[in-house]
Amino acid sequence: GREVEQVAGPNSLTVTPIVMVWANNASDPWSSWNVGKSGNWDNGNTVDSWATKPESAAGQRNSASNNWETATAFGHPQAYQGPAAADDDDWDDDWDDPKSTSPSYLGYKETEASEAGGVQRGNSRAAAMKLPLNKFPGFAKPGMEQYLLAKQLAKPKEKIPIIIGDYGPMWVYPTSTFDCVVADPKKGSKMYGLKSYIEYQLTCTNTNRSVNHRYKHFDWLYERLLVKFGLAIPIPSLPDKQVTGRFEEEFIKMRMERLQAWMTRMCRHPVVSESEVFQQFLNFRDEKEWKTGKRKAEKDETVGVLIFSTMEPEAPDLDMVEIEQKCDAVGRFTKAMDDGVKELLTVGQEHWKRCTGPLPKEYQKIGKALQSLALVFSTSGYQGESDLNGAITEAGKTYEEIASLVADQPKKDLHFLMETNHEYKGFLGCFPDIIGAHKGAIERVKESDKLVATSKITPQDKQNMVKRVSTMAYALQAEMNHFHSNRIYDYNSVIRLYLEQQAQFYETVRCSISVPFSWHMLCCCFHKKYSQYLIIFLYKPLPESRYLKNCKCKKKIKKTQRMS
Repeated sequence: GREVEQVAGPNSLTVTPIVMVWANNASDPWSSWNVGKSGNWDNGNTVDSWATKPESAAGQRNSASNNWETATAFGHPQAYQGPAAADDDDWDDDWDDPKSTSPSYLGYKETEASEAGGVQRGNSRAAAMKLPLNKFPGFAKPGMEQYLLAKQLAKPKEKIPIIIGDYGPMWVYPTSTFDCVVADPKKGSKMYGLKSYIEYQLTCTNTNRSVNHRYKHFDWLYERLLVKFGLAIPIPSLPDKQVTGRFEEEFIKMRMERLQAWMTRMCRHPVVSESEVFQQFLNFRDEKEWKTGKRKAEKDETVGVLIFSTMEPEAPDLDMVEIEQKCDAVGRFTKAMDDGVKELLTVGQEHWKRCTGPLPKEYQKIGKALQSLALVFSTSGYQGESDLNGAITEAGKTYEEIASLVADQPKKDLHFLMETNHEYKGFLGCFPDIIGAHKGAIERVKESDKLVATSKITPQDKQNMVKRVSTMAYALQAEMNHFHSNRIYDYNSVIRLYLEQQAQFYETVRCSISVPFSWHMLCCCFHKKYSQYLIIFLYKPLPESRYLKNCKCKKKIKKTQRMS
């Protein structure tokens, strides 16, 4: 129970809220799941107006973490400056310049490619999976058999225990948590200034030591985590990059915040945060140590389905019927949540557009119309209407101020709600591959009876297959427990923040109207001289109004004023 509480409320972790990139793409990582498959998922290709591309275990690039606290400032010692320029020969320089789109709701101009579902790095889920994963052991098609039918699995040094907690199978959470602060972006160059880049300072809160990394170093880490854990743990993607304006201050700050969120999310995961490649990324001391760790990680053979060979559930093997039922339940929930998240993203996008476009313009039009009306009234030459004209003018100015409030409000509340949903859309986009791996393993076990009957495998081989599929099932349940605890914490935070900011917004609007008009009352008086009703709009406080000296409804107005 204690471990769940640590995840459900990681108060010690801080993260800067992020601004994400959204564009259009009709691809859906769930579209490959047909109705005939377990769980009866629909196979419609959902068009998501916010997603740059399907967020998957390999293709996602626009994900962010969402806590609502500002990252804590730390005193940074002199940081090691990261791998030297000569080490960049080991990197693909094209990683510095992939095209990307910018969020239109932030005032950036969307590229033509994004409007057409533009081709970007990771645009297609399937293509993205093929590019990096087939090069590594365990991810090729024989990988599942390599794990299930191996006579003797190699014993890796690392072990990932799975315990049974109050909510079922769980990862073992570290006794002390840490975060990583991404700060101090600096522009660097190489090749005598022909090639420029931005590097960031990373400081672990548990060591207070700093290292510097470029974006492509983050990209390298993402790929390593993906090929190692991608079939067991949903790995959120990095923020995408752009060519134009990538050294502008606003873009640099925005991407730094996204990287901060990504690192915080990784630090929150008990398996990823304790992995050797992640720790080496944060704690290398010099160039030699960095290059050694980098090459070691790239030669790691415990990747893909073989990651399950490192997992040791402290529980008896599960029955195959139970395994399949739990896998189907995960599939149904993640697919349903994916649909719900997409719906909220679509509605949120439309609301954002209205709040930053037509709605403020309408308030401005009302404000200008009121001021124009007051200007017309002032030309009448009638001395008794100066109070009315002043009040109408003030009302017009107030409506113009409200227009600005309406336009700015989405950045204070809807932004964070959209961020959380877009991040979880990225997580949910990972599950088709994860569930697909589990279903593939289940099908192999179902086929094992025929293989035993034809003497292609022994009964002991089948027993080993069941045991290993059971391990995979425990891993899936442990990850879902982690997912749910974080989901509850994140959505509790963001929904509460959204409602609080909405309440504050409407209170601000109410005050904008009520403060200048707290003494403005509409008095319907019967004027004996003209024998008609006059609507008197009072601008001055009640005691100073000369119109109410002889008004029979004065007491009623005072009572109404007190109530207002």
